[in-house]
Amino acid sequence: MNEFVITATRSMGTYAARVADYLIKFPSFASFSGTINGINLLKTDRFADGEMEVVVESSIRGKDIFLFTSCARNEAGIDVEEAKIELYHTVDALKRAQAERITVFEPFVSCSRSDRTTRRSSVGLWVHFKILASLGTRHILTYQLHSDKSKSMIDPAICAMDDIPALTLLKRRLCDVYIRNLETLEKVVRPHWVFCSVDAGGEKLARRFANSFGAPLVVAHKQRDYSKSNTIESINILSADPIDGKVLWIVDDMIDTAGSVESLIRALAPLKPAEINLIAVHSLCSPPAADRLNRLSAAGLLKHIMVTDTVFCPCSCTGIVDNLEVVPSAELSAKIIRTIATNSSLSKMMRSFNAEIYLKSPNLFNQ
Repeated sequence: MNEFVITATRSMGTYAARVADYLIKFPSFASFSGTINGINLLKTDRFADGEMEVVVESSIRGKDIFLFTSCARNEAGIDVEEAKIELYHTVDALKRAQAERITVFEPFVSCSRSDRTTRRSSVGLWVHFKILASLGTRHILTYQLHSDKSKSMIDPAICAMDDIPALTLLKRRLCDVYIRNLETLEKVVRPHWVFCSVDAGGEKLARRFANSFGAPLVVAHKQRDYSKSNTIESINILSADPIDGKVLWIVDDMIDTAGSVESLIRALAPLKPAEINLIAVHSLCSPPAADRLNRLSAAGLLKHIMVTDTVFCPCSCTGIVDNLEVVPSAELSAKIIRTIATNSSLSKMMRSFNAEIYLKSPNLFNQ
């Protein structure tokens, strides 16, 4: 095992510290003599004219670096542009300090929706990956990119890319909290639950949930106005079976302004499901998301909201959205780093989740 250090840009210091704490508790690292927690390794300076410089404050020569970062909303209050520039400066500083290998762990890639190459516009995700790779990043880790095609934007001969399916965290929480045993899975979930995509593009995501639990799938076909961001024109519900009286779980990769979710839930309500719930990996909750979600909850149209903590979400910290449940991801991040640091395979992190197998042997998924 090569000596490695976990550090972070200012946007993810607290998260990275939690990951380091989990790593230290793993038996395989009990006798590890190197430094794991390097949260205070970096210092960000400003010149009088506003220019930035990142300084590595101790030797990292020959060490593997796991750099946690977020260019989305973060608890440090750093805006998107500044967070990106700090990340690029940090990778450059680490490379100049002769780090052996730099792995950027960005749980949510904020520019992941800027992935369309057919328009006369910049492709933010390609720009982001290109800069990281050219500066010396050799491995990028993230959770649930917006589209599968995004993984092909980077040359694997220059920089490796692993997109870990954080959906497994949410599926496990469904089993642990809402299902609990095989009898409920067989007699309640499979005949009475339905999983629904937010749009046709999200069908694959929702289908993974449906397949994991052996439940039916509903597809919402959303017509967008691509001349405006976060705008939809109409929604059509495609379902082979009626959803009257069913427990409906809407599945999406992220909640941003919640405009699509609100429109979909209001389109589903006349079909009289027993309850409507929402599952998403990334919880951006950009205004007016909290207002929209609260209106739906107050009207009895939205019962549960389940997300992960890949993005700092002020709604969950302040209780603005009462029925928002946040599933932590730091332990999974620690397991990913342990796997890479010990030169083990990441394939177990990528395998399909099966609720029946998990409920029989939950430890199988906790390795």
